[in-house]
Amino acid sequence: MVVSVEISVERWPIAGTFTISRGSKTEAAIVMCTLSDGMFTGRGECVPYARYGESLDSVCAEIEGLRVALANGAGRDALPALIGAGAARNAVDCALWDLEAKRIGKTVADLLGLSHLHHLTTAVTVSFGDVQTMAAAARDFADRPLIKVKVGGENDAERIRAVANAAPSSRIILDANEGWSNNNIVENMLAAAKAGVVLIEQPLPAGNDAILGTIPHPVPICADESAHGTDDLHTLLDRYDSINIKLDKTGGLTEALRMQKRARELGFGIMVGCMVGTSLAMAPAVLLAQDADFIDLDGPLILREDRKPGLLFEGSRISPPLPELWG
Repeated sequence: MVVSVEISVERWPIAGTFTISRGSKTEAAIVMCTLSDGMFTGRGECVPYARYGESLDSVCAEIEGLRVALANGAGRDALPALIGAGAARNAVDCALWDLEAKRIGKTVADLLGLSHLHHLTTAVTVSFGDVQTMAAAARDFADRPLIKVKVGGENDAERIRAVANAAPSSRIILDANEGWSNNNIVENMLAAAKAGVVLIEQPLPAGNDAILGTIPHPVPICADESAHGTDDLHTLLDRYDSINIKLDKTGGLTEALRMQKRARELGFGIMVGCMVGTSLAMAPAVLLAQDADFIDLDGPLILREDRKPGLLFEGSRISPPLPELWG
């Protein structure tokens, strides 16, 4: 039983500006949910996303609407019947995992049967911009094993070539954030293949991606904005090769684990991604990412400073979370 629910909004400045094809931002605005049973406390963090119709106010209101149910003993398994998938459910679900682990004196990894957590290698992000700026940013990351490059504008083929030349030893993921069209996707995919790109994420708008089932994939294509629910994964089979699982989309770690299992059964590759947030948001995803082909959990590296204690990043290497942070 949860005896108290605390909802707070926090703003974490970004180091510089983070830009994708849809726009730029200079801070990460997050909602934190803190649950207590009177003796132990669990925390969860989420990032409301306007692309999915969410705001700070709407997410706070959704969590507030669960106060009575949580006080009456509602747990993780009850959440899908009480609240839809999205950021609010993510914060509550992850807080419940954290609270449960602390109550019984074990880690969430123990509860999931993960006997040994591996260190992970995350992508680092090059924001969308002009060709010269993006090439310079990629050059700064040229020693990193995996770079995620935000594209989705005119002349992306030029951007792709410039970034690949600037970081020739790095594996490169392109993320168009729905910014390509039927008119340029073939040209851009061919440029990506020639540059040795390893994955292209969400090239076309969700709901307007049917062409992906009719054209070759010289580079594997990953669904992000098109991939939300476990039960809809089969509809992506003819268009996508991988899916990007984010806790803020699935509504928490519980559903993300279910989605990952089903995706593997269907033959999809797995990326575990994130919104721009602190280490508290990344910590549950680190457990999910133990079985992932691509990992994009560099949110804290985009911030001017991170939560303390936070995850330990050594270059692109992420250590498993300590219970003092989460889980």
